Amino acid sequence: MFDTLSDRLSVAFKNLRGKGRLTDADIDATAREIRIALLEADVNLSVVKEFVAAIKERAKGAELHGALNPTQQVVKIVNEELIEILGGQTRELRFAKQPPTVIMLAGLQGAGKTTLAGKLAKWLRGQGHAPLLVAADLQRPNAVNQLQVVGERAGIHVYAPEPGNGVGDPVEVARSSVEHAKQKLYDVVIVDTAGRLGVDEVLMQQAADIKSAVRPDEVLFVVDAMVGQDAVNTANAFADGVGFDAVVLTKLDGDARGGAALSVARVTGKPIMFASSGEKVEDFDLFHPDRMASRILGMGDMLTLIEKAEATFDAEESAKAAAKITGGKGTEFGLQDFLQQMQAVRRMGPLSKVFGMLPGMGEMKDQLANFDEREVDKIEAIIYSMTPAERADPGILNGSRRARIAKGSGTEVSDVNSLVKRFTDARKMMNSLANGSMPGMPGMPGMPGGGGGGGPRKPQAKKAKKGGKKVSGNPAKRAKGPQPAEQQQPVDPAAAFGSQDLDPSTMSPEDLQRAMGDFQLPPDLQKMFKQGK
Repeated sequence: MFDTLSDRLSVAFKNLRGKGRLTDADIDATAREIRIALLEADVNLSVVKEFVAAIKERAKGAELHGALNPTQQVVKIVNEELIEILGGQTRELRFAKQPPTVIMLAGLQGAGKTTLAGKLAKWLRGQGHAPLLVAADLQRPNAVNQLQVVGERAGIHVYAPEPGNGVGDPVEVARSSVEHAKQKLYDVVIVDTAGRLGVDEVLMQQAADIKSAVRPDEVLFVVDAMVGQDAVNTANAFADGVGFDAVVLTKLDGDARGGAALSVARVTGKPIMFASSGEKVEDFDLFHPDRMASRILGMGDMLTLIEKAEATFDAEESAKAAAKITGGKGTEFGLQDFLQQMQAVRRMGPLSKVFGMLPGMGEMKDQLANFDEREVDKIEAIIYSMTPAERADPGILNGSRRARIAKGSGTEVSDVNSLVKRFTDARKMMNSLANGSMPGMPGMPGMPGGGGGGGPRKPQAKKAKKGGKKVSGNPAKRAKGPQPAEQQQPVDPAAAFGSQDLDPSTMSPEDLQRAMGDFQLPPDLQKMFKQGK
């Protein structure tokens, strides 16, 4: 959603590269580019004026930090101002001192309230709560049935005493749901209210009546991030007519301009609490202004990536896999272990989204968007076509076994050969890194310059051969004496290992760099990481 904004901001920052200091003209030109980028992204005009004025004032008045160049200084200022626009700090739910905590969802029809109710309930259950969904939208056709389907998909109970479709009193349903939650020991009640195609008196009055009946601890206004500036107008109308405590953004995975979402928090003065970015019930999380600003500026979102990894990976299985890599030569780590780790990564979400959270991936959006997950499916199929013994020890794979595996997985023998070779080389590399045996790596125990106490290695004195030093048979060379080390002809590093197998533990950094050229990624990953195409 913020791709266009990210691209325009990146262009504005690139124009500052190579400059030793910032002039007023540079600041004005950059501010003009940022203003255009925000307006094209559909950010509210008043917000744009405040944002650009704050950037110009800070850029002209602040002294450059000694460790930052002009581009980095401007990016730092823009990042901090973006965080301020998006609400400043992460806003979390307030829970009632005496359960149940009542959460009321409000917003226009089509904003995604019903689906979001199920996502919020599932998220709360993951936090250790016992939520209850309440079907108080009795106007929209099949709204009650939709909430029941969403609740079943999320594994959450739904309180629906009325069939809906114009039948029943939503205020009474909301009121009775609180008593029902107390009796059944639910500690959170999520009330899904009706919406309208536009703001009107009937909608406002019903929302106000439900709010008075249940006295919610939190009123969340659900905003469709794809609506545009009308989302800001609707939010203001709800704030005046009913009042709400925080905003929830839905459909952040859309391709519309998302500037309105950036405007809501500043215009209404209410923070953005949650964000929904997909169709699955798991595509929902707290909204972190600092992380969203980092994504917009193309700096990735490592904290969210780490949280997803912690929630997805089995700590015990990961520890076992790590022990296999570090033990001995790392040969205990087999293709079955590799398959389990790869599947854990896929459970974090589509690989394009996972890679998109890495810093520096903002310039590779097209490659990420075109990434074909079927390449990973092919790898899984090849491994599944192996016997347990073959997965544990790929070294036993001869020609006939590889032909059988290729036939069973619907691939070519070359695909099997490629996977086995890449896995073997990568396993050696991981083992060397884990055991600190790669020479010249800073910060590794027992290495030159490392923090492990090994300290710099002293050159070992060579044993003198019998008969003294070797003397050249050329009188001219003998007259010059021995050549200094820096004047001697360097030996071709490639000749050091010839046709031997790749063994990083015995190679110099230069040799290793050359050898890395033999390590091939899958075709789709090659295309994804290839710059300029």
